[in-house]
Amino acid sequence: MDSKEIENDLQQPQILTLEDDFAVIKRFIDGDKSAFKILVKRHKEKVRNIIYITMNSSALVDDIAQEVFINVYKNLKHFRYDSQFTTWLYRITVNRCKDYLRKMNVRKIFSPLDEGSQVTEFPTPVEENDVSKIVMDAISQLPVKLRIPLILKDIEGFSYQEIAESMKCEMGTVKSRIFRGRERLKEILEPLEKELMH
Repeated sequence: MDSKEIENDLQQPQILTLEDDFAVIKRFIDGDKSAFKILVKRHKEKVRNIIYITMNSSALVDDIAQEVFINVYKNLKHFRYDSQFTTWLYRITVNRCKDYLRKMNVRKIFSPLDEGSQVTEFPTPVEENDVSKIVMDAISQLPVKLRIPLILKDIEGFSYQEIAESMKCEMGTVKSRIFRGRERLKEILEPLEKELMH
């Protein structure tokens, strides 16, 4: 399966099947390459959602999602059945997002600001008062280590255990980062309270 096929699978409607992920993975490892399409169709929306919220950009979603599933395709034979497939998949997704964010930060360092451009600490209020956009912009200002666990917990509804496994860190660390992320988010949104209340 090449990147073009994966791209096509990402654009197909989601199809549900009764087989669990482990059974589908076993079929794939045993040589049934079409089984991979089931995994893509089953999990692509969640992956795309995590990417969109983490990156705060719809422009990057397809590229990163494609890279995630290419990575999964190449490494699925090494999957260990000691955790859920989704935990492994979301770890790859989170790491790919971190890679992109790192690259973007490096580019910012080497890209001089245009003359007359201004750096604003808080997101610009949206004219039509799009609350979700304001919140998304605020979340995107959080450091990555606070942003990702907050997104996984408060937006995607993951358990602390799932987040700890996906991020390869202790559950106490996850809880602490989520708490700090929520506190920081309140600080960022406080000046925009009037905008959000309309």
